[in-house]
Amino acid sequence: MSQMLALAILILVLFIGEAVSIRTKAWIPSIFVSGVLFLLGFWTFFPPEIVTLAGVPPAVAVMLIYLLITNMGTLLSLQELKSQWKTILIAISGILGIIAALFGIGTLLFDFETVVVAIPPLVGGLVSALIMSEGAAAAGLPTLAVFAIIIYVVQGFAGYPLTSIMLKREGKNLLKKYRNNELTAKQMPGEQQETTGKPVKEPRMFAKMPDKYNTDFFKFFRLAFVGYLAYLTSVLIAPVVEISPFVLCLLFGVIARSIGFLERHPLQKANGFGFAIMGLLLFIFDGLKNATPSMMVEIMYPLIGCIVIGVAGMYIFSLIVGKLLKVSKEMAFAVSLTALYGFPADYIITVEVINSLTKDEKEREVLTSHMLPPMLVAGFITVTIVSVILAGIFVGFL
Repeated sequence: MSQMLALAILILVLFIGEAVSIRTKAWIPSIFVSGVLFLLGFWTFFPPEIVTLAGVPPAVAVMLIYLLITNMGTLLSLQELKSQWKTILIAISGILGIIAALFGIGTLLFDFETVVVAIPPLVGGLVSALIMSEGAAAAGLPTLAVFAIIIYVVQGFAGYPLTSIMLKREGKNLLKKYRNNELTAKQMPGEQQETTGKPVKEPRMFAKMPDKYNTDFFKFFRLAFVGYLAYLTSVLIAPVVEISPFVLCLLFGVIARSIGFLERHPLQKANGFGFAIMGLLLFIFDGLKNATPSMMVEIMYPLIGCIVIGVAGMYIFSLIVGKLLKVSKEMAFAVSLTALYGFPADYIITVEVINSLTKDEKEREVLTSHMLPPMLVAGFITVTIVSVILAGIFVGFL
């Protein structure tokens, strides 16, 4: 298969997912559809290396992750992170719900090692899945080593549609309040103003530089430089404490935006956001190549069981904590569900739902200000931070 044919096929799969999402008004998220099509493709005619063949090897995907996460930091502010303390508590409660349900009920249905291997990938991303997979392999549990990867790959199939349903319900409630003059847009990070009331020119640190020099390459350079600083910091502090450079990218993006080194959403302004999302999605779906039909049959029972029990525990805990914090049950469950997929799915699903609910730009702005920040914050708290910590602890139980 030639490179351009592979690329054309993969982009067609992403487009079909988008088209179905648009047609169903986000009731069926694009990521869910694309994931199913990738799975079927790998089971039929996709060569295993099709994503690399198309031009998205792991090195390119990692580069895009650095740029995207740093860019995502610019969508938040330090004040926004502080204001999302309720979101953080609810997201953590959802994870505790998964742990409680699987240790309380899951151990009655499956062996202890299966539950231990399942939890970190279920509440996290690729890093935690790899940690548990390698740990299981080292412990002489080859089936569970595959199970760790498969549960990471498949868990989103439960999370995508559930999140879409919850966000649509939340969005409809917010629109009703807005149309009844009971709700206004929250100030987004990009809406900072001077005391005169005039919008601040971005990036502020380069306000005196002529606009003609703020080229796409200059935006890419600043994003890459901030990403490098995050990586360098991760390396320097590694002897003391290990922190993923991707976590630091988010933090450094927030700081760079706050001090005026980066504008809001520079990747989009540099016309690179869509391409970066495409590359990252292809890399994520590349993980499905390991999910062969025979493996899926062998682990189907514990796979479905762990996901159903875990999501049920997540719902109960997030509902209780959300009620205590006076957050709607829909939003509370939605932010907890980010543990099943993280970025970029949390961003994509939220935007798809918002676009499906209204065509009015002001209403979209209101929905975005209320729904996107908590989804982004929750995704990073669960997938990037908590899940890796859990994996480091749980791998010792094998």
